[in-house]
Amino acid sequence: MSKVMAVGVFDLLHAGHLHYLEQSKALGNHLTVVVAHDETVRMRKHEPVTSMDLRRRMVEGLKPVDVAIIGLPPSESMFDILDDIKPDIIALGYDQDHAEEWIKGELAKRGKSEIHVCRVEGLSEDLDGTRKIIARILELSTSQKKIDDNEGDN
Repeated sequence: MSKVMAVGVFDLLHAGHLHYLEQSKALGNHLTVVVAHDETVRMRKHEPVTSMDLRRRMVEGLKPVDVAIIGLPPSESMFDILDDIKPDIIALGYDQDHAEEWIKGELAKRGKSEIHVCRVEGLSEDLDGTRKIIARILELSTSQKKIDDNEGDN
């Protein structure tokens, strides 16, 4: 059995997340997803919209996912979780900032060079990212406010 590990924030689930996880699962037989710890999200991206517990539950409910766990806090190395998961493959999303060569080097330093690192393809949809979805919601909200303001002038 080939075990795949995928990692991400998964703050607002969207089609890009599902696509990433479907492609990750296709690389093996068992998919474990590591959902970023709230402190990691705060440090590297933004204040999470949803808690890590809720994000983990949502991700685990997706069909391609066999197991979802919460990642380690930023005070620990992201590589420490590998001993628990024991993946054969680490799947990276097309837009994840992780440098593949750096990860391979870190794996080699830890005696884990047998773990393959694979970047999956992105989804070619307009709203394939959380920040794009938030921007679109704000845009629609602004447009609606203008319409409402104009109707109030009549």
